[in-house]
Amino acid sequence: MKRKIFALLAGLGFPLLAFSAEHCLAMADAASGKWLVHEGVCDKRLPPMSTFKLPIALMSYDAGVLQDEHTPVLPFKQGYVDWRPVWRQAHDPSSWMKESVVWYSQQITLQIGADRFASYVKRFSYGNADVSGDPGKNNGLSNSWLGSSLRISPDEQIGFLRRVVNRELGIKPQAYEMAAKLVHWPDQVGDWQVFGKTGSGTGVGWYIGWIERGGRRIVFALAGNTSGMEQRDTFLARLPQLAP
Repeated sequence: MKRKIFALLAGLGFPLLAFSAEHCLAMADAASGKWLVHEGVCDKRLPPMSTFKLPIALMSYDAGVLQDEHTPVLPFKQGYVDWRPVWRQAHDPSSWMKESVVWYSQQITLQIGADRFASYVKRFSYGNADVSGDPGKNNGLSNSWLGSSLRISPDEQIGFLRRVVNRELGIKPQAYEMAAKLVHWPDQVGDWQVFGKTGSGTGVGWYIGWIERGGRRIVFALAGNTSGMEQRDTFLARLPQLAP
């Protein structure tokens, strides 16, 4: 299945450089930054893949490109990335995040514009903040986070997530609130509310986000060489032991 997906992406012009993510599980108290779990190799920068939908959501709600969970609805058009059948239809912010729709991300960033997009990524102190894309292809707005120029380590994901949870990005309050709604996991795990986003690419799988209980917030980042969904499922299964 993975080979089929990678072949489809390659055929669509996505850069599929071979990345080798080593295992990392990092968890930190959002308020103090104190490490609660820090295992594996967590300082290696990797392509963020679909975890970058969280910063895209934050900047898009701040810029007014997105309004709420269901506005705007964007129609699917021929030529958009469509290797998943569910992508071949109209989507709104909620279904964009749930189904991880690549073309919706690309239409949003196109509306934000190159200069403003780069400014947001720099303001967010997001990894290497390099949204130039592939040399000579002028595709930073559409591909920089998809195995291209933009890289971030699990440790840097933790720093970014703390700034999100503590509302330190310098964006509108509504942007934090709406983005959190999009990444809210529907099932409570123990006593914890879970907010997270997966990401998958060649040799790298992510699950990043935060958990909340009784006013306490813990941020987390997982990376490894299995898919983001596998990273998520492993983390949620372990969560009662990791954060009892």
